[in-house]
Amino acid sequence: MHNSAGQRAVFGGLLLVSFVAALDSTVVSTALYRIGASLHGLTAQAWVTTAFLIMSTVTTPVYGRLADQFGRTRLFGAAVVVFLAGSVLCSLATSMTELAMFRAVAGAGAGGVFSLTSAITGVLVPPRERARYGSYFISVFAVASVLGPLVGGALAGAGSLLGVAGWRWIFLVNVPVGAVALAVVARAPWVGGRTTVRRVDHVGVLLLVVALVPLLLVAQWGQQWGWGAGRSVACYVIGLCGVAGFLLAERAAGDGALLALRLFGIRAFAVGTAQAAVQSVVTFGVTVLLPLYLQLVRGYPPTEAGLLTLPVVVGMVLAAQVAGQVTARTGRYKVLPVTGAVLLIAGAVCLAGVGVGGSLVPAVAGMFVFGAGQGLYQATISMTVQNAVAIEDIGVASSAAALFRQIGGTVGIAGLLSVVYSVAGATISRHALDDTSFLARLPPAAALPIRERFVTGLSTAFAVAAAVSVAALVLAVMVREVPLRGRQPRA
Repeated sequence: MHNSAGQRAVFGGLLLVSFVAALDSTVVSTALYRIGASLHGLTAQAWVTTAFLIMSTVTTPVYGRLADQFGRTRLFGAAVVVFLAGSVLCSLATSMTELAMFRAVAGAGAGGVFSLTSAITGVLVPPRERARYGSYFISVFAVASVLGPLVGGALAGAGSLLGVAGWRWIFLVNVPVGAVALAVVARAPWVGGRTTVRRVDHVGVLLLVVALVPLLLVAQWGQQWGWGAGRSVACYVIGLCGVAGFLLAERAAGDGALLALRLFGIRAFAVGTAQAAVQSVVTFGVTVLLPLYLQLVRGYPPTEAGLLTLPVVVGMVLAAQVAGQVTARTGRYKVLPVTGAVLLIAGAVCLAGVGVGGSLVPAVAGMFVFGAGQGLYQATISMTVQNAVAIEDIGVASSAAALFRQIGGTVGIAGLLSVVYSVAGATISRHALDDTSFLARLPPAAALPIRERFVTGLSTAFAVAAAVSVAALVLAVMVREVPLRGRQPRA
């Protein structure tokens, strides 16, 4: 990034908004029960998170294409405004239905934040420096993943603050931080797109919705519905038809497509997006499994369980910083995802050996190694994808990586949780999903066999994660290292 104070301020604003959006995607989880009780809608809790997930995923490629046409900073500002408006509406919700709808609005803004921060950084930052700046975003998301549940639980349990219910502050705290960041970014130089404005690919947008929404729904609800149930099968069929229609429409649209298929003919781009998806399958899934192990098997309360996952965050942050420095100083980067994939495999294998009792040291070591692998592997993905395309396509390239990352994360969470509950047994899974505290009420002798079955399921899921990490290693080996420019051409 050029050494102007204005651009450094812009980058600080991007980090602030990214932190708030990342925190917002996790902060609600531990507060949902309190929110559901307050709004008399316990049975509708899951729709609050599902609405945010669906809208943030579906809108990601839309922002990427529009940003390349109409200007990235301008559209980023609009995305932040939508996100903040959704947050304010969430704080005013009077029912779970309203809250789910307003979370969808916030998700529509978050989709732009997630994709455009990378695109703007890709334009302002020379390729050789992108991994270093990208490491800051990795650190922000890592910290938010731990702080989110803790902050959500604390605010939900506060009862009332300044006459406002504690859980409503979960959404209100986004406003001042987001407003400051918006004011900073609003002063940014225009980071533009094409001078010739093309028609928006409305057909592509519609078919993308038809493709993604059913598949995301079944990923979120398939365990509860049953993977072979009628509703699940209907989602598979509609989603796959949508995917086929979307591909045909994008092929017909050519360069005006929402997601230009010609980019997948570039090997580095295709490998990079595949890396984003596979890495997210592993890391998102394992991130969800670790609290399950610590709470259901080890018996730690949620707050302590969250703090015990800090080794993952520490490993991730340290490795990402190392990756950024290595790339900036040497211009070499292929060794980073290869080493990261090896560490992902080693960490997952270590976690697959966890037990009901004994020392936590092996599990903590596995978490740290896994986190370090995640930091090294993730640090160069956006850079690889962006470096493979022309400067005017950086928005589409960045949003494609973000889209595949979100889809991979959803598949990873659904898939690995299904492995756990399938191995542990249907009876246990039903009780655990409804009330994870039931194990604490059982006598130790009665709880031990159930904990052991959960350990078997978790160990199997960690082993599956290790196997998927082998695919991540194969993709990392396929990366062709391209010399990185030290200076960035302007769009």
